[in-house]
Order: sequence, then C-alpha cells, then structure tokens
Amino acid sequence: MLPSAHRMRRRSDFALAVKSGQRAAGRLLVLHGSAARPDAEGTGQPDCLVGFVVPRSVGNSVVRNRVQRRIRHLLATHPYLMPAGSALVVRVLPAASTASSSELESELESLMARLKRRWATERVEVRV
Repeated sequence: MLPSAHRMRRRSDFALAVKSGQRAAGRLLVLHGSAARPDAEGTGQPDCLVGFVVPRSVGNSVVRNRVQRRIRHLLATHPYLMPAGSALVVRVLPAASTASSSELESELESLMARLKRRWATERVEVRV
C-alpha cells in the first residue's frame, strides 16, 4: 500500500500538479504532474505526493474505492514510476471501472513515461 505520508491532502498541492504541471491522458487515466514541488526540499516532506480524483461517473462508491485502491497498490509496488520531489494527480476515467489490473498497470506505466519525457524537455528549455 502507498504510505499515507505520500498522500496529497492540501488543495494547493492538487492545484500545483494540475495547473502548473504537465498532463498525459489515456483511455483509462489522466495524469497531471509537476516534476518539482517548491516545498519538497528540506521540510521533511516525502519524496513524492500522489492525489486521486475519482468522479461519480466511474461508478458507485464501492467501484470508485476499488479502482482507487488498485491504482494506489500499483503506485506502491512500482516506486520507480514517481520521481523524487514530484506531485502527481491521477484522474480516473469511467472506463477504468471495468479494466483489469494489468490494463491499469500498463496504462499507468506508459503515461508516467510520457510525463517523465515532458519533464525532461521542460527542464532543458527552462535552463537554456
């Protein structure tokens, strides 16, 4: 399970990831992420923060919680997906309610790879 210290709780963290970060969309999930959080250095904050947005269109509360638990488990068992100091918001789309765990895993890995590529080009452009 993803440690609770890595859970996004503050509205400002969600806003940082969604508004000032990059976006990668797939059939099951949409990832919003910011590569570097300004408060991550020297404050005792965890390396990365993860937040979830699971709307009612995904299903009833049982279905929404099940999908969220499955994605949280995938993020916990694949720590290499999230770089240190990052903020990630996972928005779940309705198709995820009927997807298998392997489909969720492959989509999560591909979207995180896409976000990491965008973060790498963003850092190069800012420094030049």
